[in-house]
Amino acid sequence: MIHLSVNLNKVALIRNARGGNLPNLLQVAKDVVEFGADGITVHPRPDGRHIRKDDVSLLKNELEVEFNVEGFPSEDFLQMIETVKPDQCTLVPDPPEALTSSAGWNTLAHKHFLLEVIQRLQSAGVRTSIFIETDLDQIEGAKVIGTDRIELYTEEYASQYAQGHPEAVEPYVRSASFAHELGLGVNAGHDLNLHNLAYFAEQVPHLAEVSIGHALVSDALYLGFEETIRRYQGCLGK
Repeated sequence: MIHLSVNLNKVALIRNARGGNLPNLLQVAKDVVEFGADGITVHPRPDGRHIRKDDVSLLKNELEVEFNVEGFPSEDFLQMIETVKPDQCTLVPDPPEALTSSAGWNTLAHKHFLLEVIQRLQSAGVRTSIFIETDLDQIEGAKVIGTDRIELYTEEYASQYAQGHPEAVEPYVRSASFAHELGLGVNAGHDLNLHNLAYFAEQVPHLAEVSIGHALVSDALYLGFEETIRRYQGCLGK
Protein backbone atom coordinates (compact mmCIF):
# COMPACT_ATOMS: atom_id res chain seq x y z
CA MET A 1 0.00 0.00 0.00
CA ILE A 2 1.36 3.41 -1.00
CA HIS A 3 1.00 6.00 1.72
CA LEU A 4 -0.26 9.50 0.91
CA SER A 5 1.56 12.17 2.90
CA VAL A 6 -0.05 15.61 2.59
CA ASN A 7 2.30 18.59 2.55
CA LEU A 8 0.72 21.52 4.43
CA ASN A 9 3.14 24.28 3.43
CA LYS A 10 0.55 26.09 1.30
CA VAL A 11 -1.96 26.08 4.14
CA ALA A 12 0.64 27.78 6.33
CA LEU A 13 1.41 30.23 3.51
CA ILE A 14 -2.22 31.37 3.44
CA ARG A 15 -2.25 31.71 7.23
CA ASN A 16 0.93 33.78 7.26
CA ALA A 17 -0.38 36.16 4.58
CA ARG A 18 -2.69 37.78 7.14
CA GLY A 19 -1.07 36.83 10.44
CA GLY A 20 -3.09 35.20 13.17
CA ASN A 21 -4.14 31.58 12.91
CA LEU A 22 -6.60 31.41 10.04
CA PRO A 23 -6.62 28.84 8.62
CA ASN A 24 -5.72 26.88 11.74
CA LEU A 25 -2.85 24.67 10.59
CA LEU A 26 -3.26 22.07 13.32
CA GLN A 27 -6.99 21.73 12.69
CA VAL A 28 -6.40 21.35 8.96
CA ALA A 29 -3.83 18.65 9.69
CA LYS A 30 -6.27 16.79 11.94
CA ASP A 31 -9.04 17.10 9.35
CA VAL A 32 -6.78 15.86 6.57
CA VAL A 33 -5.92 12.81 8.65
CA GLU A 34 -9.59 12.19 9.47
CA PHE A 35 -10.37 12.38 5.75
CA GLY A 36 -7.88 9.62 5.01
CA ALA A 37 -4.33 10.96 4.68
CA ASP A 38 -1.69 8.51 5.84
CA GLY A 39 0.79 11.15 6.95
CA ILE A 40 1.70 14.82 7.11
CA THR A 41 4.71 16.50 5.50
CA VAL A 42 6.10 19.96 6.17
CA HIS A 43 9.11 21.83 4.81
CA PRO A 44 10.19 24.70 7.07
CA ARG A 45 12.50 27.29 5.56
CA PRO A 46 14.74 29.78 7.38
CA ASP A 47 12.58 32.78 6.47
CA GLY A 48 9.44 31.18 7.96
CA ARG A 49 7.38 32.12 4.92
CA HIS A 50 5.08 29.13 5.42
CA ILE A 51 5.82 26.40 7.97
CA ARG A 52 7.58 27.69 11.08
CA LYS A 53 9.63 25.88 13.69
CA ASP A 54 6.85 26.14 16.25
CA ASP A 55 4.49 24.47 13.74
CA VAL A 56 6.86 21.52 13.51
CA SER A 57 6.84 20.97 17.27
CA LEU A 58 3.07 21.44 17.52
CA LEU A 59 2.28 18.97 14.76
CA LYS A 60 4.64 16.34 16.17
CA ASN A 61 3.05 16.59 19.60
CA GLU A 62 -0.55 16.51 18.40
CA LEU A 63 -0.61 14.07 15.47
CA GLU A 64 -0.59 10.29 15.62
CA VAL A 65 0.16 9.62 11.94
CA GLU A 66 3.56 9.52 10.29
CA PHE A 67 5.23 12.91 10.32
CA ASN A 68 7.80 13.80 7.65
CA VAL A 69 9.90 16.96 7.87
CA GLU A 70 11.78 18.08 4.75
CA GLY A 71 14.60 20.55 4.58
CA PHE A 72 18.18 21.49 3.85
CA PRO A 73 20.48 20.07 6.55
CA SER A 74 21.78 23.29 8.04
CA GLU A 75 22.87 23.14 11.66
CA ASP A 76 19.67 24.86 12.84
CA PHE A 77 17.55 22.40 10.87
CA LEU A 78 19.42 19.37 12.21
CA GLN A 79 19.08 20.59 15.79
CA MET A 80 15.34 21.00 15.27
CA ILE A 81 15.05 17.46 13.92
CA GLU A 82 17.03 16.07 16.84
CA THR A 83 14.69 17.85 19.24
CA VAL A 84 11.37 17.10 17.54
CA LYS A 85 12.25 13.59 16.31
CA PRO A 86 9.77 13.21 13.45
CA ASP A 87 9.21 9.77 11.99
CA GLN A 88 11.10 10.72 8.84
CA CYS A 89 13.43 13.49 7.74
CA THR A 90 13.75 14.08 4.00
CA LEU A 91 16.94 15.91 3.10
CA VAL A 92 16.72 18.30 0.15
CA PRO A 93 19.57 20.24 -1.48
CA ASP A 94 17.65 23.54 -1.75
CA PRO A 95 19.37 26.79 -0.85
CA PRO A 96 17.41 28.74 1.78
CA GLU A 97 15.96 31.23 -0.72
CA ALA A 98 14.59 28.63 -3.15
CA LEU A 99 10.88 28.82 -3.91
CA THR A 100 10.60 25.04 -4.24
CA SER A 101 12.78 21.99 -4.75
CA SER A 102 14.34 21.89 -8.20
CA ALA A 103 16.95 19.12 -8.17
CA GLY A 104 18.06 16.04 -6.31
CA TRP A 105 21.24 15.49 -4.31
CA ASN A 106 24.54 14.65 -5.92
CA THR A 107 25.34 11.79 -3.57
CA LEU A 108 28.81 11.35 -5.03
CA ALA A 109 29.99 14.95 -4.68
CA HIS A 110 28.42 15.33 -1.22
CA LYS A 111 29.17 11.84 0.02
CA HIS A 112 31.01 12.72 3.21
CA PHE A 113 28.66 15.54 4.21
CA LEU A 114 25.54 13.41 3.70
CA LEU A 115 27.09 10.41 5.43
CA GLU A 116 27.69 12.46 8.57
CA VAL A 117 24.22 14.03 8.47
CA ILE A 118 22.46 10.70 7.98
CA GLN A 119 24.39 9.02 10.77
CA ARG A 120 23.52 11.92 13.05
CA LEU A 121 19.80 11.71 12.29
CA GLN A 122 19.68 7.94 12.56
CA SER A 123 21.41 8.18 15.94
CA ALA A 124 18.48 10.37 17.00
CA GLY A 125 16.07 7.62 15.93
CA VAL A 126 14.85 9.39 12.80
CA ARG A 127 14.37 7.53 9.51
CA THR A 128 16.16 9.32 6.70
CA SER A 129 15.23 9.91 3.07
CA ILE A 130 17.07 11.97 0.47
CA PHE A 131 15.63 13.81 -2.51
CA ILE A 132 17.21 12.34 -5.62
CA GLU A 133 16.88 12.06 -9.39
CA THR A 134 16.74 8.89 -11.46
CA ASP A 135 20.46 8.51 -12.18
CA LEU A 136 21.42 5.00 -11.06
CA ASP A 137 24.93 6.04 -10.00
CA GLN A 138 23.41 8.63 -7.67
CA ILE A 139 21.05 6.02 -6.24
CA GLU A 140 23.96 3.66 -5.66
CA GLY A 141 25.66 6.58 -3.93
CA ALA A 142 22.58 6.91 -1.73
CA LYS A 143 23.10 3.33 -0.60
CA VAL A 144 26.73 4.05 0.23
CA ILE A 145 25.87 7.01 2.47
CA GLY A 146 23.43 4.88 4.44
CA THR A 147 20.07 6.56 3.90
CA ASP A 148 17.00 4.48 4.68
CA ARG A 149 14.98 5.73 1.71
CA ILE A 150 15.19 7.87 -1.37
CA GLU A 151 12.52 10.27 -2.62
CA LEU A 152 12.42 10.33 -6.41
CA TYR A 153 12.11 13.89 -7.76
CA THR A 154 9.18 13.60 -10.17
CA GLU A 155 9.07 17.02 -11.87
CA GLU A 156 10.43 15.66 -15.16
CA TYR A 157 7.82 12.89 -15.23
CA ALA A 158 4.99 15.32 -14.46
CA SER A 159 6.12 17.78 -17.12
CA GLN A 160 6.49 15.14 -19.83
CA TYR A 161 3.29 13.30 -18.93
CA ALA A 162 1.31 16.55 -19.27
CA GLN A 163 2.68 16.87 -22.82
CA GLY A 164 1.43 13.41 -23.77
CA HIS A 165 4.56 11.38 -23.06
CA PRO A 166 3.66 8.61 -20.60
CA GLU A 167 6.94 6.87 -21.42
CA ALA A 168 8.57 9.48 -19.19
CA VAL A 169 7.77 7.15 -16.30
CA GLU A 170 10.32 4.58 -17.50
CA PRO A 171 13.39 6.03 -15.73
CA TYR A 172 11.41 6.02 -12.48
CA VAL A 173 10.47 2.38 -12.97
CA ARG A 174 14.15 1.47 -13.41
CA SER A 175 15.25 3.65 -10.50
CA ALA A 176 12.68 2.27 -8.09
CA SER A 177 13.55 -1.31 -9.02
CA PHE A 178 17.26 -0.63 -8.63
CA ALA A 179 16.79 1.10 -5.27
CA HIS A 180 14.68 -1.79 -4.02
CA GLU A 181 17.40 -4.25 -5.06
CA LEU A 182 19.85 -2.22 -2.99
CA GLY A 183 17.56 -2.40 0.03
CA LEU A 184 16.42 1.22 -0.09
CA GLY A 185 12.84 2.31 0.51
CA VAL A 186 11.30 4.38 -2.28
CA ASN A 187 9.26 7.57 -1.89
CA ALA A 188 8.32 10.05 -4.61
CA GLY A 189 7.18 13.63 -4.89
CA HIS A 190 7.04 16.95 -6.74
CA ASP A 191 4.29 17.99 -9.16
CA LEU A 192 2.32 14.78 -8.75
CA ASN A 193 -1.39 15.49 -9.13
CA LEU A 194 -4.79 14.00 -9.95
CA HIS A 195 -3.91 13.80 -13.64
CA ASN A 196 -0.60 11.95 -13.42
CA LEU A 197 -0.56 10.14 -10.08
CA ALA A 198 -2.57 7.02 -10.94
CA TYR A 199 -0.37 6.13 -13.91
CA PHE A 200 2.78 6.76 -11.91
CA ALA A 201 1.57 4.58 -9.04
CA GLU A 202 0.54 1.80 -11.40
CA GLN A 203 3.86 1.74 -13.24
CA VAL A 204 6.47 2.40 -10.56
CA PRO A 205 7.14 -0.60 -8.29
CA HIS A 206 7.97 -0.65 -4.59
CA LEU A 207 6.59 2.82 -3.80
CA ALA A 208 6.21 3.34 -0.07
CA GLU A 209 5.01 6.94 -0.01
CA VAL A 210 4.12 9.93 -2.15
CA SER A 211 4.28 13.43 -0.73
CA ILE A 212 1.92 15.94 -2.35
CA GLY A 213 1.19 19.51 -1.33
CA HIS A 214 0.77 22.28 -3.90
CA ALA A 215 -1.54 20.39 -6.26
CA LEU A 216 -3.55 18.79 -3.48
CA VAL A 217 -4.19 22.05 -1.63
CA SER A 218 -5.05 23.74 -4.93
CA ASP A 219 -7.56 20.99 -5.72
CA ALA A 220 -9.04 21.36 -2.25
CA LEU A 221 -9.94 24.98 -3.02
CA TYR A 222 -12.46 23.60 -5.52
CA LEU A 223 -13.33 20.19 -4.11
CA GLY A 224 -12.78 20.50 -0.38
CA PHE A 225 -10.18 18.46 1.48
CA GLU A 226 -12.37 15.44 2.08
CA GLU A 227 -13.22 14.86 -1.58
CA THR A 228 -9.70 15.79 -2.68
CA ILE A 229 -8.06 13.22 -0.42
CA ARG A 230 -10.59 10.61 -1.48
CA ARG A 231 -9.61 11.18 -5.11
CA TYR A 232 -5.88 11.12 -4.43
CA GLN A 233 -6.21 7.90 -2.45
CA GLY A 234 -8.23 6.55 -5.35
CA CYS A 235 -5.28 7.25 -7.64
CA LEU A 236 -3.23 5.08 -5.29
CA GLY A 237 -5.72 2.25 -5.54
CA LYS A 238 -7.42 2.87 -2.21
